[in-house]
Amino acid sequence: MDATHELSPAAQVVERMLTEGFATGNTDIVDELCSPDLLEHQFGLSGTGQVAIDKVKRGIADVFRAMPDIRFTVGDWAEFGDTVWLRAEATGTNTGPFMGSPSGLPVRFTVIDVARVVDGRIVEHWGVPDRFAILLQTGKLNHLVGERV
Repeated sequence: MDATHELSPAAQVVERMLTEGFATGNTDIVDELCSPDLLEHQFGLSGTGQVAIDKVKRGIADVFRAMPDIRFTVGDWAEFGDTVWLRAEATGTNTGPFMGSPSGLPVRFTVIDVARVVDGRIVEHWGVPDRFAILLQTGKLNHLVGERV
């Protein structure tokens, strides 16, 4: 579902982080769309202020390096006050390093983002990419589960 034209301004900010940041490797988008006082809660990226900004930029670079053809499609979203919830589906190919050598395998996973957006900038964020799906689809869990499912 292409919900771009249906998204609220706050949901569009979160979508832009995915489509103009993670999908392109453009780390400058963080300075445009995130408050300098960002409070980040996502596992592996958590922090406040410049520490959070730097970690999010590193996360964008890491994801793009691992899956340079990654694309995001917003499925559902909701908003209440200054908080927006967004579910997106991501697809890509693991052609770069991700928890080890690239697998060359396609991946499809869900991302759930919850963000507080004030004056067009993300001031607080919780992100939940389905890392388990990525690990399973890239074969990183084969030693635990046997054959790729």
